[in-house]
Amino acid sequence: MKIDLGPVTRLEGHLNVKTTINNNIIEDAQCVGEMFRGFEVILRGRDPLDAQQITQRICGVCPYAHAIASSYAQENAYNLDVTSNGRILHNLIQGANHLYDYLLHFYQLSALDFVDITAILQYGGKDPDLVKVREWVKAELASGKTYPAAPFLPRLSGKYITDAEVNIGALKHYIESMEIQKKANRASAIFGGKFPHATAIFPGGCSQTPTIDHIASYQALIHEVRNFIHQKYIPDLVAVAQTFPEYWDIGQSKGGFMSYGLLPLGPQSDSKRLIAPGILFGNNVSPVQLSAITEDVKYSKYSSASGLAVKDGELVPEPKKDTAYSWVKAPRYNGQMVEVGPAARVLVDYHQGNNSRITELVNHFAGIAGITPDKLNSVLGRHLSRAICAAVIADFVLDECERIDPDKPGGTEIEIPESGEGYGTTEASRGALLHYIRVKNHKVEKYECVVPTTWNCSPRDDRGNEGALESALIGTQVENPEEQIESVRIVHSFDPCLACAVH
Repeated sequence: MKIDLGPVTRLEGHLNVKTTINNNIIEDAQCVGEMFRGFEVILRGRDPLDAQQITQRICGVCPYAHAIASSYAQENAYNLDVTSNGRILHNLIQGANHLYDYLLHFYQLSALDFVDITAILQYGGKDPDLVKVREWVKAELASGKTYPAAPFLPRLSGKYITDAEVNIGALKHYIESMEIQKKANRASAIFGGKFPHATAIFPGGCSQTPTIDHIASYQALIHEVRNFIHQKYIPDLVAVAQTFPEYWDIGQSKGGFMSYGLLPLGPQSDSKRLIAPGILFGNNVSPVQLSAITEDVKYSKYSSASGLAVKDGELVPEPKKDTAYSWVKAPRYNGQMVEVGPAARVLVDYHQGNNSRITELVNHFAGIAGITPDKLNSVLGRHLSRAICAAVIADFVLDECERIDPDKPGGTEIEIPESGEGYGTTEASRGALLHYIRVKNHKVEKYECVVPTTWNCSPRDDRGNEGALESALIGTQVENPEEQIESVRIVHSFDPCLACAVH
């Protein structure tokens, strides 16, 4: 039986997942990126300082990550001396954006895979938000609409949380989380200028000069976000994990894990990072070699050469290519598939013992769940890894505020050389993000991006090996082949952004 799950909802962009089912087991899966964009072509011939602005338009959810990666690439291309203030402001902007994105993903994009929205109909309390939702749902169901109460209903058949108190609490937090996300975005905008698509981010820092008032406002907002993470987000996640313990064993990808590391602790490009970089195969972590990254296109809708290194990348669309089924390329590390994202971030750091707080939190929650750390490679593991990152980042950005030198410039003077090249690596909330720029005659000669969902939702490579999400789906047992709530939970655990993947 062949079943298409697309269009998969509650994610960014246009994704179809084609599955082949035999005896309720997924035998084959194909992730299909369904659009072409071409940002790398758009950037050619432009002023290099356009790059950190234009690449933010790749994504409306994680634009800051693209601005930061582009800024890092340009800093390396220009041999720029970055100030301490400049690096800290980058960190404060990007850190707050991560916090926003983790809450958005859990509540708005994933919670309804587990929480029973229909529990609101039996709500007998007086909370005005919940009463309003209950009455709206009742009115929708009585309206005669074909799809009442969208986007909450209709929903896939399957098991949901049965504890009424947990369901109602999660629905209340669903509503509250949107206000908390606003606060995280306001914090980013204090130094970034606005959200989305910050105007103040540049190579070397920001155009905003930090003041005591800016710092105090940022800290106040992040304290509220931090409180929500510990008091509501993490307890809700634990409740989901306790109800669905089987998802520690569902959705494992079948390759390695890669992280570029997140939030530098100093202004230098080789500074240690809060969350460590590395490539993990088995229990062995090694440094990331950017020269080992190539992109295959045998099953991608491009006629450009396959297996090219990042700096040699090409983008020649071929929509009618016979062997192709996706507009997403297939990045590989020394020819091997790797997963990127929150689980990769946490596992790579944990195996190196880099951040003691990450080690502590992994061991703490593994003890509560009765699992070993390798179970982070799973549906629940990806969710837990986001929560761990959220807790660590919230504390870090509050501490970073104390290291700002108020009223000193937030950036540095920029002089674009006649020629140069540079890589910029960071971690978007969805995983490892790489930008490459080559400048000639003071203009962009080449620009390349290798983006988290390009790794995770890649099609097969030239050797026929699946991408991370495809491999996580294959072998999964599904109760209802035509709906596959199990598959949707796996897809959502990766938090795909197809707009980023095809860029």
